[in-house]
Amino acid sequence: MFETLLRRLLSPQPPRLPEADAQLALAALLVRVARTDGRYSSEEVDRIDRILMAHHGLGPFEAAKLRAEAEQLEQEAPDTVRFTRALKAATELDERIHLMQAMWSVALADGQRDAEEDRLLRLAANLLGLSDVESAQARQRAQSE
Repeated sequence: MFETLLRRLLSPQPPRLPEADAQLALAALLVRVARTDGRYSSEEVDRIDRILMAHHGLGPFEAAKLRAEAEQLEQEAPDTVRFTRALKAATELDERIHLMQAMWSVALADGQRDAEEDRLLRLAANLLGLSDVESAQARQRAQSE
């Protein structure tokens, strides 16, 4: 179902993604963050849906549908390193900074800081071409939401 999107993302020079594909790929990375600690809580699901509604102008049903598709894509997507590097090549810097804040928001949604989530977010920030400072600022913005 997602072969075309994954093929685009994993090509040597990933093209700029159409908006619908970019939304799906970025949502899949949010799902991956939420699943990293082995718990996929209702708070994390709710946070993902709210992020998708706010940032893509979706209604609740459209956001839930996009998240459900992202859950499936996340399972089929390659390892986080290749997936995140592909997103970096296919998205603009401001989108990646926004994504980092959204990832922190999801990671913090269940009220617990998990070492595995922290590790994944450090790796993702690096692979997305973001500095530690940019990641920390994104975390601070997410905490103040």
